[in-house]
Amino acid sequence: MKACIDIGGTKVAVSLNTGAGLDLLARRSEPTAKTGANDALAVQVIRMVDEACAELGVDPSRVQRAGVSSAGPFVLRAGMVELASPNICGGLAGPARGLPNDWMTATLEAPLRRRFGEVRVENDCIGALEAERRWGALQGYEHCGYVTWSTGVGMGFCVDGRVLRGKNGNAGHGGHMFVSDNDDALCGCGNVGDVEALVAGNAVARRFGADAATLLQQARGGDAAAIRTVDELCRVMGRALYNVVVVLDLQRISLGGSVFTNNAGYLLPRLQAQVQGKLPALTGGFELVPAGLAERVGDYAALALLG
Repeated sequence: MKACIDIGGTKVAVSLNTGAGLDLLARRSEPTAKTGANDALAVQVIRMVDEACAELGVDPSRVQRAGVSSAGPFVLRAGMVELASPNICGGLAGPARGLPNDWMTATLEAPLRRRFGEVRVENDCIGALEAERRWGALQGYEHCGYVTWSTGVGMGFCVDGRVLRGKNGNAGHGGHMFVSDNDDALCGCGNVGDVEALVAGNAVARRFGADAATLLQQARGGDAAAIRTVDELCRVMGRALYNVVVVLDLQRISLGGSVFTNNAGYLLPRLQAQVQGKLPALTGGFELVPAGLAERVGDYAALALLG
C-alpha cells in the first residue's frame, strides 16, 4: 500500500493507493496543523494515514511507501526535508503575519521515514508537474511548467525533459519573485511585496478586506471596483508568468490551485493577455492552459511521486 499525502498551507489531504491503477482510497482532508511542537504536522499526517487504513480495514504496517507533495520551501537537516513554508511556519515573518506558532521549520521527512520506511518528499508543484506530465495537460511536453494560484503561489518546471529541482529541492519558488514596487504587503516568508504577498489567496483578504472567492464573484458580476482589483492581480500574476516563460523558453504552463481553478474562465484570458504579444521570439507558440487534472491535481501529485 502507498500513502499519498498532499500538504498545503490551508489543508492536508491523505489517501491510499493499492499500487495498481490510479484509485485513491479513503481520502480525507483536514486543516493544516499549525500549533504545538514543530512536529505537529508530521504527527497529523501519520494519524490521518492510520485513520485511512482503519476505514479500509487495512493493517497500517502494510503502508510502507509514502509520496509527499508539500508546500515549501524546504530546508535540509541531516539530509531530511523540513518545511520552511511561509503559510505554515510563523517564525519566518514573526507575529505580524498572524500564524499561531513561532516555528522556523516544521519537521517532516524524518518522522515519516521512521513510520513508513520509503518516503519521497517533493515541492507540491513538482509533484503536480509530474502528475500533469503523466496524466494531464502537459503530456508530451519537454519544456513546460505547472503553476498554482491558491493559498500561496508556487511553480514547478521541466526543461529539456528534465524536472528542475535545485540544491535543496526548491526550484520553482516563483511566488517569492518581486515584480512590482509595492511595499505594503507582508509575505509569510518575511518579504514585503513579492508575488505571493500581493496576489495569493490568503493575501487578497488581508489587502482588500474580502476573500478571493468573494472578490472574484463580485468581478464576474460586473462590480467595477472588483474588476479593477482583479485586473491588477492578473497584471502581477501575469508578469510572473511572463518572466518564467522567457527565462526558461517554455512551451506550455498548466494552471491550478483554488483561486484559479474556481475562476478559470474569468482569469485565463486576463493572464494570457499579460504574456501574448510580448517578445514574440520567446512567447510565440507558448500556451497557458488550465490543469488537465483540475481540482484533483494535488491528490495525483503525491501518487505521481511514487512512480
